[in-house]
Amino acid sequence: MRLLITGAGGMLGQDVHSAATAAGHQVSALTRAELDIIDGAAVRAAFEAARPDAVINCAAYTQVDKAENEAEAAKQANAVAPGVLAGAAAEAGAWLVHVSTDYVFDGQKTGGPYLESDPVGPRSVYGSTKLEGERAIAAALPDAHTIVRSAWLFGLHGPCFPATMLRLAGERDQLRVVADQRGCPTYTPHLAGALVSLAEARSLVGVVHVAAAGEASWQEFAAATISGAGLDTRVDPISTAEYPTPAARPAYSVLRSERGAPVLPSWQQGLSEYLTARGSA
Repeated sequence: MRLLITGAGGMLGQDVHSAATAAGHQVSALTRAELDIIDGAAVRAAFEAARPDAVINCAAYTQVDKAENEAEAAKQANAVAPGVLAGAAAEAGAWLVHVSTDYVFDGQKTGGPYLESDPVGPRSVYGSTKLEGERAIAAALPDAHTIVRSAWLFGLHGPCFPATMLRLAGERDQLRVVADQRGCPTYTPHLAGALVSLAEARSLVGVVHVAAAGEASWQEFAAATISGAGLDTRVDPISTAEYPTPAARPAYSVLRSERGAPVLPSWQQGLSEYLTARGSA
């Protein structure tokens, strides 16, 4: 399969590139510097050069708090650009796999995880622009797209929560971490493999949820990271109110699929693999 990866220089994009190459595909991997997907002419030229059967879009504006003050930049990257990419894919007859987020939900659900059929209600600029991007893709490429909502990504190739916790644990005896937000910490190599498999299948149309098995609070995730690294820094729970941020986060954003999406390993397994790989690196 000929596969085009956009946003290939990011944490997830690098792992998608590795997974696609390992699977034996003919891969064209373009970083943001090599292809700005807001530029329609450049996108069409990239499609003409790569002639992809499928595209995996990992490009996005992901600075959740900064987006509150940089709404236009977030809109261009997260809402407008996916529509440009979908339009080019429609012209080229290519399937598009696009990565979205748990932040499209308001986090107020009780009684179980968020499923694909649950109503959306983003509470931040980031979440709102990602939802706009989902809708732009569905409008431009209605029969040949898979939108993958995932959550709490961490990996080796970029800034992430475990890396921050380990850095802080090296500087302090005690950490205070939010305990009243719950989600699915998802290891990017695990998600990358699922994205490649969805691109290979080119059959699951619409939105799917793909996130790590299990759930945790940020405090539980931090404590497991510190413990797994063999450190003894104390990790105390605090409330969201004690750690205010510019952008509102969903209090609960555990994702599960009712549509037969790929099932990922647990977040604990992902964390174990991350710590092992980080130690080796």
